[in-house]
Amino acid sequence: MKRISKAVLILCTCFVSVALGQQSEGTCSNDWSDFHRPNMVRWNPCEKVLSVNNVGNLILKWSYTTGSYVSSSPAVANGVVYVGSDDGNVYALNADTGAKQWSFATGLAGSVRSSPAVVNGVVYVGSQNGNVFALNASTGAQLWSYATGNSIVDSSPVVANGIIYVGSYDDNLYALDASTGALLWSYGTGNYSVDSSPAVANGVVYFGSLDHNVYALNAKTGAKLWSYTTSGYVFSSPALANGVVYVGSEDHNLYALNAKTGLKLWSYAAKDYHVFSSPALANGLVYFGAGGGNVYALNAVTGARMWRYYTGRRVFSSPAVANGVVYAGSFNQSVYALNARTGAKLWSYGTGGFVLSSPAVANGMAYVGSWDGKVYAFGLK
Repeated sequence: MKRISKAVLILCTCFVSVALGQQSEGTCSNDWSDFHRPNMVRWNPCEKVLSVNNVGNLILKWSYTTGSYVSSSPAVANGVVYVGSDDGNVYALNADTGAKQWSFATGLAGSVRSSPAVVNGVVYVGSQNGNVFALNASTGAQLWSYATGNSIVDSSPVVANGIIYVGSYDDNLYALDASTGALLWSYGTGNYSVDSSPAVANGVVYFGSLDHNVYALNAKTGAKLWSYTTSGYVFSSPALANGVVYVGSEDHNLYALNAKTGLKLWSYAAKDYHVFSSPALANGLVYFGAGGGNVYALNAVTGARMWRYYTGRRVFSSPAVANGVVYAGSFNQSVYALNARTGAKLWSYGTGGFVLSSPAVANGMAYVGSWDGKVYAFGLK
Protein backbone atom coordinates (compact mmCIF):
# COMPACT_ATOMS: atom_id res chain seq x y z
CA MET A 1 0.00 0.00 0.00
CA LYS A 2 1.31 3.44 -0.90
CA ARG A 3 2.26 5.77 1.94
CA ILE A 4 -0.23 8.58 2.50
CA SER A 5 0.55 11.87 4.15
CA LYS A 6 -0.92 12.54 7.59
CA ALA A 7 -2.80 15.58 6.29
CA VAL A 8 -4.47 13.58 3.53
CA LEU A 9 -5.30 10.78 5.97
CA ILE A 10 -7.01 13.20 8.35
CA LEU A 11 -8.93 14.82 5.49
CA CYS A 12 -10.15 11.46 4.19
CA THR A 13 -11.17 10.32 7.66
CA CYS A 14 -13.13 13.51 8.30
CA PHE A 15 -14.92 13.20 4.97
CA VAL A 16 -16.03 9.65 5.65
CA SER A 17 -17.07 10.59 9.18
CA VAL A 18 -19.36 13.31 7.86
CA ALA A 19 -20.75 11.11 5.09
CA LEU A 20 -21.51 8.22 7.43
CA GLY A 21 -23.23 10.60 9.82
CA GLN A 22 -25.40 11.99 7.05
CA GLN A 23 -26.32 8.53 5.90
CA SER A 24 -27.35 7.23 9.32
CA GLU A 25 -28.74 10.14 11.30
CA GLY A 26 -31.49 11.01 8.79
CA THR A 27 -33.91 8.36 10.07
CA CYS A 28 -32.64 7.94 13.62
CA SER A 29 -33.97 5.04 15.67
CA ASN A 30 -32.25 3.84 18.82
CA ASP A 31 -33.54 0.29 18.30
CA TRP A 32 -31.21 -2.38 16.93
CA SER A 33 -33.81 -4.13 14.84
CA ASP A 34 -31.62 -6.46 12.76
CA PHE A 35 -28.07 -7.79 12.46
CA HIS A 36 -26.74 -4.87 10.42
CA ARG A 37 -29.10 -2.18 11.73
CA PRO A 38 -31.00 -0.42 8.94
CA ASN A 39 -27.87 1.57 8.06
CA MET A 40 -26.03 -1.65 7.06
CA VAL A 41 -22.91 -0.78 9.11
CA ARG A 42 -23.59 -2.13 12.66
CA TRP A 43 -23.41 1.42 14.07
CA ASN A 44 -26.03 3.00 16.29
CA PRO A 45 -25.60 6.77 15.87
CA CYS A 46 -28.63 7.41 18.08
CA GLU A 47 -27.22 5.92 21.29
CA LYS A 48 -26.48 8.80 23.68
CA VAL A 49 -26.59 7.14 27.12
CA LEU A 50 -23.58 4.81 27.05
CA SER A 51 -20.34 6.59 26.20
CA VAL A 52 -16.58 6.45 26.56
CA ASN A 53 -16.94 8.29 29.87
CA ASN A 54 -19.35 5.90 31.59
CA VAL A 55 -19.24 2.51 29.87
CA GLY A 56 -16.70 1.35 32.44
CA ASN A 57 -19.55 1.43 34.95
CA LEU A 58 -21.65 -1.16 33.13
CA ILE A 59 -23.19 -3.80 35.38
CA LEU A 60 -25.18 -6.93 34.65
CA LYS A 61 -28.84 -5.92 34.65
CA TRP A 62 -30.21 -9.37 33.88
CA SER A 63 -29.48 -12.67 32.18
CA TYR A 64 -31.89 -15.17 30.71
CA THR A 65 -31.05 -18.87 30.50
CA THR A 66 -32.12 -20.79 27.40
CA GLY A 67 -31.74 -24.53 26.89
CA SER A 68 -28.53 -24.46 24.86
CA TYR A 69 -25.85 -22.29 23.22
CA VAL A 70 -26.72 -18.75 22.14
CA SER A 71 -24.80 -17.84 18.96
CA SER A 72 -27.64 -15.76 17.55
CA SER A 73 -27.18 -12.00 17.83
CA PRO A 74 -29.97 -10.10 19.60
CA ALA A 75 -32.33 -7.70 17.89
CA VAL A 76 -33.94 -4.96 19.98
CA ALA A 77 -37.21 -3.32 18.96
CA ASN A 78 -39.96 -1.54 20.88
CA GLY A 79 -38.69 -2.59 24.29
CA VAL A 80 -38.22 -6.26 23.41
CA VAL A 81 -35.08 -8.35 22.80
CA TYR A 82 -35.46 -11.07 20.15
CA VAL A 83 -32.84 -13.83 19.98
CA GLY A 84 -32.45 -17.46 18.93
CA SER A 85 -30.93 -20.43 20.75
CA ASP A 86 -29.54 -23.82 19.83
CA ASP A 87 -32.41 -25.25 21.90
CA GLY A 88 -34.56 -24.59 18.80
CA ASN A 89 -36.45 -21.60 20.12
CA VAL A 90 -36.79 -17.94 19.25
CA TYR A 91 -37.24 -15.85 22.40
CA ALA A 92 -38.85 -12.48 23.04
CA LEU A 93 -37.59 -10.96 26.30
CA ASN A 94 -38.46 -7.73 28.04
CA ALA A 95 -35.51 -5.43 27.28
CA ASP A 96 -35.52 -3.90 30.76
CA THR A 97 -36.09 -6.97 32.93
CA GLY A 98 -35.33 -10.07 30.84
CA ALA A 99 -38.78 -11.50 31.55
CA LYS A 100 -39.88 -13.91 28.82
CA GLN A 101 -42.78 -12.57 26.79
CA TRP A 102 -42.98 -15.56 24.48
CA SER A 103 -40.94 -18.28 22.80
CA PHE A 104 -41.45 -20.03 19.48
CA ALA A 105 -40.23 -23.58 18.81
CA THR A 106 -38.91 -23.94 15.27
CA GLY A 107 -39.22 -27.73 15.29
CA LEU A 108 -37.01 -30.77 14.91
CA ALA A 109 -33.30 -30.01 14.36
CA GLY A 110 -34.22 -26.35 14.52
CA SER A 111 -31.27 -24.72 16.27
CA VAL A 112 -31.50 -20.95 15.73
CA ARG A 113 -28.15 -19.28 15.04
CA SER A 114 -29.65 -16.79 12.60
CA SER A 115 -30.16 -13.34 14.07
CA PRO A 116 -33.74 -12.04 13.93
CA ALA A 117 -34.87 -9.04 11.90
CA VAL A 118 -37.85 -7.10 13.24
CA VAL A 119 -39.80 -5.00 10.74
CA ASN A 120 -43.37 -3.64 10.95
CA GLY A 121 -44.35 -5.88 13.84
CA VAL A 122 -42.95 -9.07 12.30
CA VAL A 123 -39.91 -11.12 13.36
CA TYR A 124 -38.05 -12.86 10.52
CA VAL A 125 -35.51 -15.55 11.37
CA GLY A 126 -33.86 -18.65 9.93
CA SER A 127 -33.49 -22.11 11.47
CA GLN A 128 -31.07 -25.00 11.08
CA ASN A 129 -33.99 -27.16 9.94
CA GLY A 130 -33.93 -25.22 6.67
CA ASN A 131 -36.91 -22.96 7.28
CA VAL A 132 -37.33 -19.21 7.31
CA PHE A 133 -40.05 -18.08 9.73
CA ALA A 134 -42.18 -14.95 10.02
CA LEU A 135 -43.62 -14.47 13.53
CA ASN A 136 -45.93 -11.93 15.08
CA ALA A 137 -43.59 -9.75 17.14
CA SER A 138 -46.15 -9.27 19.93
CA THR A 139 -47.35 -12.85 20.35
CA GLY A 140 -44.84 -15.15 18.63
CA ALA A 141 -47.60 -16.64 16.47
CA GLN A 142 -46.33 -18.03 13.16
CA LEU A 143 -47.46 -15.98 10.18
CA TRP A 144 -45.72 -18.06 7.53
CA SER A 145 -42.69 -20.24 6.89
CA TYR A 146 -40.63 -20.96 3.80
CA ALA A 147 -38.68 -24.20 3.39
CA THR A 148 -35.34 -23.87 1.65
CA GLY A 149 -33.68 -26.96 0.20
CA ASN A 150 -33.83 -29.11 3.36
CA SER A 151 -30.74 -27.39 4.66
CA ILE A 152 -29.43 -24.99 7.31
CA VAL A 153 -30.34 -21.29 7.45
CA ASP A 154 -27.79 -19.57 9.68
CA SER A 155 -27.83 -16.42 7.56
CA SER A 156 -29.55 -13.47 9.22
CA PRO A 157 -32.43 -12.02 7.18
CA VAL A 158 -32.59 -8.44 5.99
CA VAL A 159 -35.82 -6.77 4.86
CA ALA A 160 -35.96 -3.99 2.28
CA ASN A 161 -38.90 -2.66 0.28
CA GLY A 162 -41.20 -5.49 1.31
CA ILE A 163 -38.71 -8.24 0.41
CA ILE A 164 -36.79 -10.51 2.78
CA TYR A 165 -33.33 -11.62 1.67
CA VAL A 166 -31.62 -14.58 3.32
CA GLY A 167 -29.00 -17.21 2.50
CA SER A 168 -29.12 -20.99 2.94
CA TYR A 169 -26.75 -23.93 3.12
CA ASP A 170 -28.59 -25.28 0.06
CA ASP A 171 -26.31 -22.89 -1.88
CA ASN A 172 -28.89 -20.20 -2.61
CA LEU A 173 -29.70 -16.64 -1.69
CA TYR A 174 -33.47 -16.21 -1.48
CA ALA A 175 -35.76 -13.24 -2.01
CA LEU A 176 -39.16 -13.78 -0.41
CA ASP A 177 -42.27 -11.63 -0.19
CA ALA A 178 -42.15 -10.29 3.36
CA SER A 179 -45.95 -10.45 3.73
CA THR A 180 -46.60 -13.94 2.42
CA GLY A 181 -43.26 -15.79 2.23
CA ALA A 182 -43.78 -16.42 -1.48
CA LEU A 183 -40.59 -16.99 -3.44
CA LEU A 184 -39.75 -14.06 -5.70
CA TRP A 185 -36.39 -15.35 -6.90
CA SER A 186 -33.34 -17.31 -5.81
CA TYR A 187 -29.71 -17.16 -6.87
CA GLY A 188 -27.50 -20.25 -6.71
CA THR A 189 -23.78 -20.04 -6.00
CA GLY A 190 -23.04 -23.53 -7.32
CA ASN A 191 -22.86 -26.18 -4.58
CA TYR A 192 -21.46 -23.77 -2.00
CA SER A 193 -23.36 -22.66 1.09
CA VAL A 194 -24.46 -19.09 1.76
CA ASP A 195 -23.83 -18.45 5.45
CA SER A 196 -23.24 -14.71 5.02
CA SER A 197 -26.06 -12.34 5.90
CA PRO A 198 -26.96 -10.04 3.00
CA ALA A 199 -26.77 -6.25 2.94
CA VAL A 200 -29.15 -4.24 0.76
CA ALA A 201 -28.72 -0.68 -0.48
CA ASN A 202 -29.65 1.32 -3.57
CA GLY A 203 -31.48 -1.56 -5.21
CA VAL A 204 -28.58 -4.01 -4.84
CA VAL A 205 -28.15 -6.99 -2.51
CA TYR A 206 -24.60 -7.93 -1.46
CA PHE A 207 -23.55 -11.21 0.17
CA GLY A 208 -20.70 -13.69 0.48
CA SER A 209 -20.55 -17.42 -0.26
CA LEU A 210 -18.39 -20.41 0.61
CA ASP A 211 -17.44 -20.48 -3.09
CA HIS A 212 -14.97 -17.68 -2.11
CA ASN A 213 -17.01 -14.97 -3.84
CA VAL A 214 -18.68 -11.73 -2.86
CA TYR A 215 -21.77 -11.09 -4.99
CA ALA A 216 -23.84 -8.08 -5.99
CA LEU A 217 -27.31 -8.84 -7.39
CA ASN A 218 -30.19 -6.73 -8.62
CA ALA A 219 -32.48 -6.69 -5.57
CA LYS A 220 -35.67 -6.92 -7.65
CA THR A 221 -34.69 -9.58 -10.16
CA GLY A 222 -31.72 -11.46 -8.70
CA ALA A 223 -29.65 -10.79 -11.83
CA LYS A 224 -25.93 -10.80 -11.11
CA LEU A 225 -24.26 -7.42 -11.39
CA TRP A 226 -20.77 -8.49 -10.39
CA SER A 227 -18.77 -10.88 -8.23
CA TYR A 228 -15.35 -10.62 -6.61
CA THR A 229 -13.29 -13.72 -5.87
CA THR A 230 -11.27 -13.96 -2.66
CA SER A 231 -8.96 -16.84 -1.74
CA GLY A 232 -11.17 -18.31 0.99
CA TYR A 233 -14.68 -18.91 2.26
CA VAL A 234 -16.73 -15.74 2.81
CA PHE A 235 -18.69 -16.22 6.03
CA SER A 236 -18.48 -12.51 6.80
CA SER A 237 -21.52 -10.34 6.10
CA PRO A 238 -20.88 -7.22 4.02
CA ALA A 239 -21.16 -3.70 5.40
CA LEU A 240 -21.93 -0.91 2.98
CA ALA A 241 -21.20 2.82 3.19
CA ASN A 242 -20.38 5.63 0.77
CA GLY A 243 -20.28 3.38 -2.30
CA VAL A 244 -17.92 0.85 -0.73
CA VAL A 245 -18.56 -2.76 0.31
CA TYR A 246 -16.47 -4.00 3.26
CA VAL A 247 -16.27 -7.76 3.86
CA GLY A 248 -13.93 -10.32 5.40
CA SER A 249 -12.68 -13.66 4.10
CA GLU A 250 -11.19 -16.89 5.39
CA ASP A 251 -8.06 -15.88 3.45
CA HIS A 252 -7.23 -13.55 6.41
CA ASN A 253 -8.16 -10.35 4.54
CA LEU A 254 -10.68 -7.59 4.96
CA TYR A 255 -11.67 -6.21 1.54
CA ALA A 256 -12.98 -2.83 0.44
CA LEU A 257 -14.75 -3.13 -2.94
CA ASN A 258 -16.37 -0.57 -5.19
CA ALA A 259 -20.10 -1.15 -4.68
CA LYS A 260 -20.98 -0.47 -8.33
CA THR A 261 -18.24 -2.46 -10.05
CA GLY A 262 -16.76 -4.89 -7.51
CA LEU A 263 -13.31 -3.46 -8.17
CA LYS A 264 -10.97 -3.91 -5.20
CA LEU A 265 -10.06 -0.58 -3.63
CA TRP A 266 -7.82 -2.05 -0.94
CA SER A 267 -7.39 -5.07 1.29
CA TYR A 268 -5.89 -5.47 4.74
CA ALA A 269 -4.23 -8.74 5.78
CA ALA A 270 -5.00 -9.77 9.35
CA LYS A 271 -2.14 -12.22 9.28
CA ASP A 272 -3.14 -13.85 12.54
CA TYR A 273 -6.16 -15.80 11.22
CA HIS A 274 -9.44 -15.94 9.32
CA VAL A 275 -11.82 -12.96 9.16
CA PHE A 276 -15.25 -14.46 9.83
CA SER A 277 -16.39 -11.38 11.75
CA SER A 278 -18.57 -8.88 9.89
CA PRO A 279 -17.35 -5.27 9.77
CA ALA A 280 -18.82 -2.25 11.52
CA LEU A 281 -18.29 1.31 10.30
CA ALA A 282 -18.46 4.62 12.12
CA ASN A 283 -16.69 7.97 12.02
CA GLY A 284 -14.35 7.09 9.19
CA LEU A 285 -13.16 3.77 10.64
CA VAL A 286 -13.99 0.14 9.90
CA TYR A 287 -13.90 -2.34 12.80
CA PHE A 288 -13.71 -6.13 12.66
CA GLY A 289 -12.44 -9.17 14.55
CA ALA A 290 -10.08 -11.94 13.45
CA GLY A 291 -9.43 -15.51 14.48
CA GLY A 292 -6.08 -14.67 16.03
CA GLY A 293 -7.82 -12.83 18.83
CA ASN A 294 -7.61 -9.23 17.68
CA VAL A 295 -10.19 -6.51 17.16
CA TYR A 296 -8.98 -4.12 14.43
CA ALA A 297 -9.75 -0.54 13.45
CA LEU A 298 -8.77 0.59 9.95
CA ASN A 299 -9.11 3.86 8.08
CA ALA A 300 -12.17 3.25 5.90
CA VAL A 301 -10.73 5.12 2.91
CA THR A 302 -7.18 3.80 2.84
CA GLY A 303 -7.20 0.56 4.85
CA ALA A 304 -4.39 1.84 7.08
CA ARG A 305 -4.47 0.27 10.54
CA MET A 306 -5.35 2.71 13.31
CA TRP A 307 -5.21 0.25 16.21
CA ARG A 308 -5.76 -3.33 17.28
CA TYR A 309 -6.76 -4.85 20.61
CA TYR A 310 -5.77 -8.41 21.57
CA THR A 311 -8.40 -10.38 23.49
CA GLY A 312 -6.38 -13.57 23.83
CA ARG A 313 -8.61 -15.88 21.74
CA ARG A 314 -10.56 -15.88 18.48
CA VAL A 315 -12.92 -13.03 17.67
CA PHE A 316 -15.70 -14.29 15.41
CA SER A 317 -18.23 -11.93 17.01
CA SER A 318 -19.02 -8.92 14.84
CA PRO A 319 -18.34 -5.56 16.51
CA ALA A 320 -21.07 -3.06 17.31
CA VAL A 321 -20.33 0.66 17.51
CA ALA A 322 -22.24 3.28 19.49
CA ASN A 323 -21.28 6.73 20.81
CA GLY A 324 -17.52 6.30 20.59
CA VAL A 325 -17.44 2.72 21.94
CA VAL A 326 -16.81 -0.59 20.14
CA TYR A 327 -18.41 -3.71 21.63
CA ALA A 328 -17.27 -7.24 20.68
CA GLY A 329 -17.19 -10.77 22.05
CA SER A 330 -14.33 -13.27 22.15
CA PHE A 331 -13.70 -17.00 22.47
CA ASN A 332 -12.07 -16.17 25.82
CA GLN A 333 -15.63 -16.08 27.16
CA SER A 334 -15.72 -12.31 27.53
CA VAL A 335 -17.44 -9.32 25.96
CA TYR A 336 -15.49 -6.07 25.62
CA ALA A 337 -16.10 -2.35 25.33
CA LEU A 338 -13.21 -0.53 23.64
CA ASN A 339 -12.51 3.12 22.94
CA ALA A 340 -13.46 3.46 19.25
CA ARG A 341 -10.75 6.05 18.62
CA THR A 342 -7.80 4.48 20.47
CA GLY A 343 -8.68 0.81 21.07
CA ALA A 344 -8.11 1.16 24.82
CA LYS A 345 -10.14 -1.29 26.92
CA LEU A 346 -12.90 0.48 28.83
CA TRP A 347 -14.76 -2.54 30.23
CA SER A 348 -15.10 -6.31 29.96
CA TYR A 349 -17.33 -9.00 31.42
CA GLY A 350 -16.69 -12.73 31.63
CA THR A 351 -19.56 -15.04 30.69
CA GLY A 352 -19.57 -18.78 31.16
CA GLY A 353 -18.94 -19.62 27.51
CA PHE A 354 -17.58 -18.51 24.15
CA VAL A 355 -19.07 -15.24 22.90
CA LEU A 356 -19.77 -15.73 19.18
CA SER A 357 -22.95 -13.67 19.35
CA SER A 358 -22.59 -10.10 18.14
CA PRO A 359 -23.62 -7.36 20.58
CA ALA A 360 -26.56 -5.01 20.11
CA VAL A 361 -26.51 -1.58 21.78
CA ALA A 362 -29.75 0.33 22.22
CA ASN A 363 -31.44 2.65 24.69
CA GLY A 364 -28.57 2.70 27.16
CA MET A 365 -28.15 -1.09 27.22
CA ALA A 366 -25.83 -3.65 25.63
CA TYR A 367 -27.12 -7.15 24.83
CA VAL A 368 -25.22 -10.29 23.79
CA GLY A 369 -25.56 -14.08 23.83
CA SER A 370 -23.07 -16.69 25.05
CA TRP A 371 -22.34 -20.38 24.63
CA ASP A 372 -23.21 -20.83 28.29
CA GLY A 373 -26.82 -20.68 27.05
CA LYS A 374 -27.57 -17.23 28.38
CA VAL A 375 -28.59 -13.88 26.97
CA TYR A 376 -26.94 -11.00 28.87
CA ALA A 377 -28.07 -7.40 29.31
CA PHE A 378 -25.77 -4.71 30.67
CA GLY A 379 -26.60 -1.16 31.73
CA LEU A 380 -25.53 1.59 34.09
CA LYS A 381 -26.18 1.51 37.83
